[in-house]
Amino acid sequence: MERMQRAAGAVVGSAVGDALGGPFEFGPPGAFSVRFPVPGAGGEMCGGGGWDPGEATDDTQMAVLVAESLLDRGGLDLPDIFARFQRWAAAEPKDIGLQTEDVLTNGMPWDLAAAIHFQVNQRAAGNGSLMRASTSAVYFARAGQEATMDAARRIAALTHGDRAAWEGTAIYHELIRVTLEDIDPLAALPDILARVHPDHRGRYATVLAQDWHPDQATEFNGAVWPCLGSAVWAMRTTDSFEGAMRAAIDLGGDTDTVAAVTGGLAGSYYGLDAFPAPWSELLHVPLPGFDGRVLHLPDLLRLAHRLAA
Repeated sequence: MERMQRAAGAVVGSAVGDALGGPFEFGPPGAFSVRFPVPGAGGEMCGGGGWDPGEATDDTQMAVLVAESLLDRGGLDLPDIFARFQRWAAAEPKDIGLQTEDVLTNGMPWDLAAAIHFQVNQRAAGNGSLMRASTSAVYFARAGQEATMDAARRIAALTHGDRAAWEGTAIYHELIRVTLEDIDPLAALPDILARVHPDHRGRYATVLAQDWHPDQATEFNGAVWPCLGSAVWAMRTTDSFEGAMRAAIDLGGDTDTVAAVTGGLAGSYYGLDAFPAPWSELLHVPLPGFDGRVLHLPDLLRLAHRLAA
C-alpha cells in the first residue's frame, strides 16, 4: 500500500471515528450495534446528541488546528498552536473538555498554563491530547522515532501537565509512524514501550498487552491509558476498519475520542480505500473562531497529503 494512502487513512480515519462516535458519547456499551446490528447496512453516520450527521467534534477540530499550524509555520511552533487553540476555545465550540477549556482560558502564557493547572488540580491525564494527534503523527513520521515521540510530548504538554498524557500521545505518534513504514504496529509495541518514560512504562505495558480487555480498565476511558489501550484492543481483535470502529464505539463512554484514536490507527493500517464510502463522504469539520470555515473530505485529503509530503 502506498504511504500516502496510509497517511490519508490516518487523518480521515480519525475524523470518521470522531463523527461516528460523537452521537454515542457517554452512552452504554453496545449501543452502536443495537442501533446498527448488520455491518455494512448503512446509515451509521447518523448524527444525534447535538451533532449533525458526519459532523466532527472537538477532537478533529483541534487536530486540524495543529495541522494547519505545522504547515503554515513550517514546523513546530508551540506558541502558535496554543494561540489557535485559544481562538477556537473563545468561540465557544459545541464541545470542549473541561481541563482543556480551563488551560486555554485561565489567562496564563502558553508555557505555563497546563503546568499550573496540573499543580493546582493534580489531575491532568485525560485523553484530550491523544484525541488530536493523528495529524501531527503524520507530519512528524518521516523525522524518525525520537523526533516524532518528542514532538508528541511537546504538543501534548500545551494542555496536559501530567506526563502520562505526554507518553500516551508519544506512543500513538510512533504507532502511526511505523504503520506508515509498512510495519505491523502491534508487533512494534515492545520496542515502543522501551522508549516510554520509566515512570509510566508499566501502566502502558498493562493496557497494551495482548491479553488486556477494556473491561479491566481501572479508570473511565476518558483517561489517556484506557483510551489508548481500547484503541489498540479494537485493532487487535478485529480484521477491518469497520470492525475496529464498531468495537471501539460499542465500548460506550467517551466514544468519540476512543473511536477517533482507533480510527487514526486503523485508518493508517487499512488505508483510505477500506472505509465505507458514506462514512467519509458525509464528513465535515467546523472550525469555530475561524471565519465560519468548514472542512469537508476533499479538504481533509489535501491536508493529509500536505502533512505527509
